[in-house]
Amino acid sequence: MRKTEVTGIIGHLEYKTPGVRLLYGLLFLLMILLAVVCLFPSIWVMVSSLKDIKEFYRMPPTLFPETFDIQKLGEAWNELRFMRYYVNTVYATAGSVLFCLLFNGLAGYFFSKLKPRGSAFLFTLIVWTLLLPNTVGMVPLFSNIVDFPLLHINLTNTFWPMWLMAAVNPVVILIFKSFFDNIPQSLLEAAKIDGATKIGIFSKVVIPLSVPVLVTITILTVNAVWMDFFWPFMVLKDQAKWTVIVAIYNMRSQMPIDLQFITLTFAIVPPVVFFILFQKSIMKGYTFSGIKG
Repeated sequence: MRKTEVTGIIGHLEYKTPGVRLLYGLLFLLMILLAVVCLFPSIWVMVSSLKDIKEFYRMPPTLFPETFDIQKLGEAWNELRFMRYYVNTVYATAGSVLFCLLFNGLAGYFFSKLKPRGSAFLFTLIVWTLLLPNTVGMVPLFSNIVDFPLLHINLTNTFWPMWLMAAVNPVVILIFKSFFDNIPQSLLEAAKIDGATKIGIFSKVVIPLSVPVLVTITILTVNAVWMDFFWPFMVLKDQAKWTVIVAIYNMRSQMPIDLQFITLTFAIVPPVVFFILFQKSIMKGYTFSGIKG
């Protein structure tokens, strides 16, 4: 008989115990149930988007559509000119990823390896900001967007507010700092002896060793920006600048119910596919413990 491989906190000897095996089975069934509960709404939206308009109002409702009209997807895409909203969302996402990696990565390197006088106090202030509710900063942030300090320019209908907010993320700074703490100081000292500057050490030594955490932050940022609604809705008033989520919300009253479900499908699919393709990199980024030896 083929032996069952068990990894994690339950070893092979523990798994042979009937009570442990029963507990393992119950936990496994619970995980399956939770996965179904989490996935069902998204799957139901995507499948229901192919229903006929009459089927939406049928009582009792049907769980799965009786007919699959794939052409509806193409017709809705062309009718709503959805490509421009995809382009806007990709543009906003790319800028947010760039700003997030560059500025938060430099901040994590600053607190982890440079550590000038006063950096410990500054880092404590950044950690304390995690205790503040997000709603506390919404009013002053929006006032700064309308009248940017010193420059006195209006940043509404631009992607700059989202990019600038992505550049200062305390959680991402903590992740970068924790990762950089595991990089041996001896490598940085060796590069310094060879004549590398602090920026050179960061770009030529630290960055190549930080691919796992860079990939992790990129994936999390892409998913967060793609599904973000509040700030794009507050800032992007011009329809030509709308992101996918903002476009769906603003056009909801002009679309029949089946078309609304199709647009929701357009919003759901890209981040889901992106996450599935790179989900292993997230765990690598969190568990990578540096270089030993």
